[in-house]
Amino acid sequence: MKDVVLDAGALIALERGRREVRALVLLAERGLVVLTTSSAAVAQVWRGGARQARLARFLASDLVVEVPLDPAASRNIGVLAAATGGSDVVDGHVASLALERTAVVVTSDPADLVVWGVDPQNIVRC
Repeated sequence: MKDVVLDAGALIALERGRREVRALVLLAERGLVVLTTSSAAVAQVWRGGARQARLARFLASDLVVEVPLDPAASRNIGVLAAATGGSDVVDGHVASLALERTAVVVTSDPADLVVWGVDPQNIVRC
């Protein structure tokens, strides 16, 4: 089973019903991929309300694991930032999750994750 990490751009794409991300959700429903996202990425896109019903249902489902930005993660991101020169904490958390899991990252901005050391071959643009 392949691990896939969704960044804020992927969550927005899901909210908008983009085909690529809907396909990943179907693969997760079939048990073919494990979807993960960062609580920091959720914070970037969450506005609440009925307009985000699709995203709210997804986040409340068992199809995605939302990983909190806890003390251990914060320190890992800091070490990674020192090693790569990255500065955006949300991207750092997404990259850290991907690197820990040898996962594919789905993002709207691949360059943001490359800065943090994610192999471009493990990045899918949405």
